[in-house]
Amino acid sequence: MNAPVSFFVAGTDTEIGKTLVSAALLHGFAQQGLRAAAMKPIAAGAFERDGVWHNEDADQLDAAANVALPPDVRTPYLLKEPVAPHIAAARENVALDISRIVDAHKLAMAQADVVVVEGVGGFRVPLTDVHDTADLAFALDLPVVLVVGMRLGCISHALLSAEAIASRGLRLAGWVANHVDPNMLYPAENIEAIRLRLDIQYNAPLIGTVPHLAPPDAREAASHIDSTLLLQSLRADNAGQ
Repeated sequence: MNAPVSFFVAGTDTEIGKTLVSAALLHGFAQQGLRAAAMKPIAAGAFERDGVWHNEDADQLDAAANVALPPDVRTPYLLKEPVAPHIAAARENVALDISRIVDAHKLAMAQADVVVVEGVGGFRVPLTDVHDTADLAFALDLPVVLVVGMRLGCISHALLSAEAIASRGLRLAGWVANHVDPNMLYPAENIEAIRLRLDIQYNAPLIGTVPHLAPPDAREAASHIDSTLLLQSLRADNAGQ
């Protein structure tokens, strides 16, 4: 029996499709007969329904996962205002403790074959005065899947993000090109420029190219992402440890 695997989903920016890709991967893993769970450890922006606070991204992950985690494990920190997490946390007098998230992740790993951990914003979003989401990925010690929002400027954003991931000693397990701007000029050429560099410098394969979907549809996106390739890479990492 294979040991459970997990990875951290980072983005080149906010609003570039991390949740769409995370949910799509969850669908892909479920189709392979795996127990797939998701964490959105820090979510900023909540609404109340029937006396319970929800976050839209976390709810989308719940809908795609076939293992339901308790809310305090899936999202240890649910902040109400849709602003940068360190600002929302300060306004609510909440201390964002990375160790609490690490403990929640251990509980999640005990219940699933694969755990998708979606970050917040880009790779280096402040959590406290001294820590950011890169520190969270490092504390979890997870390989990273990078979601690149395909729009003008994406090449630099992708390469800077990959460099930041590598500088923390983390492995870039793969990346997904997500077409957020349907009017972008020469998207294929941009994807090829990124693919060439991430492959050569980081041995990070392109695992999917998601077309512009309006509205976003995780099941449709799943058909454009090779979750099997990613899973093979993650299991190879486990075997080599």
